[in-house]
Amino acid sequence: MESKNKVTVEIYGELYALKGDIKPEKVMHLADLVDKRMKLIAKTNSQLSSLKIAVLAALHIADEYVKLEQDYDQLIEMLKEK
Repeated sequence: MESKNKVTVEIYGELYALKGDIKPEKVMHLADLVDKRMKLIAKTNSQLSSLKIAVLAALHIADEYVKLEQDYDQLIEMLKEK
């Protein structure tokens, strides 16, 4: 039987009780990244709702992910050419 790790994290003032296969330290690190991004967006856009701040944070993080994925793919192609 697989054991699930449980961890409670705080993101943008809200507590989330999470359970999964990921190590608690990793979940806390990810939650910290999201929390910091949301707070940064809120600083520059004080009129936005929490939901809109969360969506903008998700879009920023997704954009970074796609850029890293493209960089990785380019690197793999360069290595294949050698």
